Formats: sequence, structure tokens, C-alpha cells
Amino acid sequence: VIINGKMEAATYSAYSGYAHLAAGLTVGMSSLAAGLAIGIVGDAGVRANAQQPRLFVGMILILIFAEALGLYGLIVGLVVASTAEGKGKNLCSSYA
Repeated sequence: VIINGKMEAATYSAYSGYAHLAAGLTVGMSSLAAGLAIGIVGDAGVRANAQQPRLFVGMILILIFAEALGLYGLIVGLVVASTAEGKGKNLCSSYA
């Protein structure tokens, strides 16, 4: 939604396209890594919590740090997408 509002076919350069692709890949891969980390820690944490309830606070802290990976990826993706329009104005032009 953020990228779609800034796209115009006449002035959309290849640099902006690759920057928006990189922003999307950054957000997607970081969210995938965060989900994988949360899944692994959640599974191990539930099993460990069943055996020893003292581990609950440590498990929650690890889950919070794993979720922060996705937020950092989102922030980096937004920064990359927002700087794509200003830096690539006359860098890559079409052959037509």
C-alpha cells in the first residue's frame, strides 16, 4: 500500500523497482525468520514449562526478542522503500 501510492508508469525507474523488490524481500525474509524462531522457541518453551514452571519468564523474553526480528525487518524495509524514490531519479533510464 505504501509503495503502490508512489508508482507512476512514466517515471518508474529500474532503480526504484529493484529497491522496492529489496524492501519486500527484506520484510518477507525477516518475518519468515521471526516466525521460525517463535515457532521453535514456543515449542521448546511449552515443553520446558510443563516440566519446570520457573522457565516461563525466560521463555517470554526469548519470544519477545524473536518477535523483534520481524519488527526490525519491517523498519529496514520501510527505510529502503522510502529512499527509493529520491535517489534513483536519473540513475537508470529506459532505452525507449
